[in-house]
Amino acid sequence: MAERFDAFRSLADRRGRPGVRLVDSLAAAAGRTTDDPRSWAPDVARGFGLPAAAGLGPATYYADLATPHAPRHVRVCGATACFAARAGRHLAEVENAVGVAAGHADPEAGVSLQCVRCLGYCYTGPAAMDGDTPCTGENLADQLSGRVPPYAPPIPAADATGDPVVLAGVVEEEAAWRVWPDVVCGPGGEGVRAEVGASGLRGRGGAGFPVAAKWAAAGGSPGTVVVANGDEGDPGSYADRLLMEEDPGRVLEGLALACLACGARRGVVLVRSEYPRALARMRTALGEAYTAGHLGHRIHGRDVGVDIEVVEGAGSYVAGEETALIAGLEGGRGCARPRPPYPTDQGLWDAPTVVNNVETLAAIPWIMRRGGDAYARRGTAAETGTKLVCLSERFSHPGCYEVELGMPVRRIVSELGGGLRDGAKLDVLQVGGPLGGFLAAQELDVPLTEAGLSGRGAALGHAGLVAFDRSVTPEQVLRHIWEFAAAESCGACSPCRVGSRRGLEIVSSGGPPGTEYARLLRVMSEASLCAFGKRVPAAVRSLARAYGDRLGRWNA
Repeated sequence: MAERFDAFRSLADRRGRPGVRLVDSLAAAAGRTTDDPRSWAPDVARGFGLPAAAGLGPATYYADLATPHAPRHVRVCGATACFAARAGRHLAEVENAVGVAAGHADPEAGVSLQCVRCLGYCYTGPAAMDGDTPCTGENLADQLSGRVPPYAPPIPAADATGDPVVLAGVVEEEAAWRVWPDVVCGPGGEGVRAEVGASGLRGRGGAGFPVAAKWAAAGGSPGTVVVANGDEGDPGSYADRLLMEEDPGRVLEGLALACLACGARRGVVLVRSEYPRALARMRTALGEAYTAGHLGHRIHGRDVGVDIEVVEGAGSYVAGEETALIAGLEGGRGCARPRPPYPTDQGLWDAPTVVNNVETLAAIPWIMRRGGDAYARRGTAAETGTKLVCLSERFSHPGCYEVELGMPVRRIVSELGGGLRDGAKLDVLQVGGPLGGFLAAQELDVPLTEAGLSGRGAALGHAGLVAFDRSVTPEQVLRHIWEFAAAESCGACSPCRVGSRRGLEIVSSGGPPGTEYARLLRVMSEASLCAFGKRVPAAVRSLARAYGDRLGRWNA
């Protein structure tokens, strides 16, 4: 299928940007050695006629490239849901089981260990990936040491709306590509824009920007590219993994419809490397779509052409932010870029670029089949439609549920989740990932909407719900949030790069926060380049409010 993308890559090649081909080559080189990237990345760059820095930049930035890779490479999840399951004790247990410290390799034993965030097994954590084999649960170390077989149950999924939108193919086995031929031969891109505009659909990746408005901003310019963002990095969320693994055709159909709406002939699906099964399923589904005539040139006999490529990520949380994602696709470090220019004006390879989340795209086929007005009647008047909500391992009934926006969070926790397992009591609830926020157990009478949650200091985000019981102390949770911030800051701006590390030092010191802590939070929230640095202070403040007197001194 590679020959189909010669035109797709030609724009990059003409401008001297090998893009994903450089990152792919760096990944292949990293997989053959346990040496430092400085010993091999320059040679890879020179193979593309580029200076050494072009290879060293991404090779030392992306976790998958910078971490030594032995023949047996194990990735262990250190993200929030897995941390909440065992208060982080599983990390040391895994190190003992494989005989090597995280971030290191034992060349003689042929083993390397990488700590990642996250693997998308938040419903059955803690989790690790032994090569491409997932291992999950309380006996994780025994699985990795070979004492018991690997165990990783499929994602539990259920519809709580009575008429699923994005889970139609998962829970009702509704076939994908049903609406695409009718749209191509009928209303075309204008019809897609009209129906999605009427639906009120907003992006489900965190920012919540109106989809039709983002499409309009690209203006149908020649050369427009549409990117499906499958770099689902929010710990606690695994909805995109579910869709890409169990209903990849629907994701591709939604992307094709978005391309049609934007006048784009090219689409890209970025799948995070931590999702190897999703990557394989998306590539298989893409081949099937071409075979069925849904993609390519003169689709279904009309003057319509759409080509799509599936690309693997390289391990970075911030690289899920749309400008950082574009930088990564161009072969650079996945760092956020200042805006303007906005991607819809100047994005991938300087072409107008629309980035839509996987869940967002998966809703479009339903909208085109049932109509935008039908979708607008779902949810609330201000925030229409449905949302996939992911419940973490601490719940009695963890899994991915489709709910209508506006459902009370308490109902999700008590009815869908069944409360916490083993009779444990909920202490605090993280909503929307590390850039979301925390709610106290007595503060769950809030609708699942961006407006409702932001009024309580939280955020909708990907709508992952991670429950904490009293087996984890407030100080441990606070330190975990700062550890995540320090590890995942892209380093593009000083307020976030320096602030996240200094914040971790302060909360780890055991002393009082003082005025420096309050000033640090203010600088990060006001001066950081992207939402990552801006949202970390809001998250730690909401955590202090949720824990109340037990964490009161950190309520800066």
